[in-house]
Amino acid sequence: MNATPTDTGAAVTAGMDLLRFATAGSVDDGKSTLIGRLLLDSKAIFEDQLEAVEATSLSKGFDYTDLALLTDGLRSEREQGITIDVAYRYFATPNRKFIIADTPGHVQYTRNMVTGASTADLGLVLVDARQGLTEQSRRHAVILSLLRVPHLVLAVNKMDLVDFSEEIYNKIHAEFTQFATKLNIPDLQVIPISALQGDNVVTRSENMDWYSGPTLMHHLEHVHVASDRDLIDARFPVQYVVRPKSDEHHDYRGYGGQVAGGVLKPGDEVVVLPSGMTSKIAGIDLFDRELTEAYPPMSVTVRLEDDVDVSRGDMIARIRNAPKPSQDIDAMICWMTTAPLKPRQKLAIKHTTRTGRALVKDIQYRLDINTLHRDLESNELGVNEIGRVQLRTTIPLLCDPYSQNRATGSFILIDEATGATVGAGMVNSGN
Repeated sequence: MNATPTDTGAAVTAGMDLLRFATAGSVDDGKSTLIGRLLLDSKAIFEDQLEAVEATSLSKGFDYTDLALLTDGLRSEREQGITIDVAYRYFATPNRKFIIADTPGHVQYTRNMVTGASTADLGLVLVDARQGLTEQSRRHAVILSLLRVPHLVLAVNKMDLVDFSEEIYNKIHAEFTQFATKLNIPDLQVIPISALQGDNVVTRSENMDWYSGPTLMHHLEHVHVASDRDLIDARFPVQYVVRPKSDEHHDYRGYGGQVAGGVLKPGDEVVVLPSGMTSKIAGIDLFDRELTEAYPPMSVTVRLEDDVDVSRGDMIARIRNAPKPSQDIDAMICWMTTAPLKPRQKLAIKHTTRTGRALVKDIQYRLDINTLHRDLESNELGVNEIGRVQLRTTIPLLCDPYSQNRATGSFILIDEATGATVGAGMVNSGN
């Protein structure tokens, strides 16, 4: 869950405003068409791509351009009409840059959705106006809530097929708002759209003059995400010790990594964990220049005033506000492989830049993500299931609760025999 497809730190440092959002929807809700519409109307499609899609649509006998062809890249996805794997799409407007994590909606691909949504600032859930809320719609909202995605948009799609009915929109709006009260969703926006015709996607719909809220694109461009990250608790997991071999910089020693929380400034008193050695920040470097401060998710090199022992896997934090090293981890885990997770199982664990081994002490319950029921009798987790698990690690981890910091509150579990990622975890607490 710590892996990301692009260096957002570099984007932030370059002064770009970046929004990551994950999409989810049931089969035929029009998710791929919506993404195609966003790409097309934001001028992110090359002319030859559009011509190819138009030609394919014509050959199929469609009297419209099938925008889903722009996004369903895998042949098996196109043949089945479903999205299987997470696909990342990139586009920009004059106001903001975007990374779309196009996630699958099927229950058997829950692990894929968890992966795509784990780094998202916003979750976009599509529902078909004709079908209303489905079990899958509720499940997607539950997963986004578990992953602490701070902003949620419910896009009521295919309004053109229900004659742009305000009554149907209001019914779905009320039903979902009521359901969302059970979840941790700080910011919810419900928008009626027609992805096929473009109503309320980028331009306002003349067919729904009863709707006074923002278009989808306007909301994506203006939703405030800068304050969503933890800017209080300074966290800097060390990824690499920088020691240039050139004569010019032979005395240089810095620590490279991505800021996971708080704001770092030269002169700050810091502690290096788990050793407990203290020092002050001498400088913060980016390429060929020094910075006056660094904040999430910037990737920088930190220099310390003292020559203390620091290596990959250590964490630099403030002296009076440091995470407590813990080997007993209480977490929610999404299990991602066919062989079930069982007590006494041993796995490798990777948390930020730190790697160790973990023993499964106990499985407290399995969570039914459709009903939020806790199955206390379950003593294992199957593929795509989520449950609360107690772990004991061989090395102390420097965790924060996931609700406080998604970067330092998440980890992955790895099968030591195959090297495959088999679980993704969200820390409840450490002891």
